[in-house]
Amino acid sequence: MFDTNEYFDGNVKSIAFKTSTLPATVGVMAIGDYLFNTAEKEKMTVVSGGMTIKFTGSNEAKTYITGESFEVEANSSFNVSIKEETAYLCIYG
Repeated sequence: MFDTNEYFDGNVKSIAFKTSTLPATVGVMAIGDYLFNTAEKEKMTVVSGGMTIKFTGSNEAKTYITGESFEVEANSSFNVSIKEETAYLCIYG
């Protein structure tokens, strides 16, 4: 049914589920800075709040706010900076 995940000492929590087409997670992030690694392609959408993303190897960071999305390539990593509690949707594949 659902799988719950907890990362970074409980500062990032998510619930994983499978849609009719692709697996996904919905989650929340507390204020802080995090490094995520990907195994497969991801599409992240900010549901509430905002996140500043800096892809590994890039010198530029970009802030995404409520309703905005970004994609992350498989087998890569990215830094996330959270300035206010933020909710997100992540679709894999």
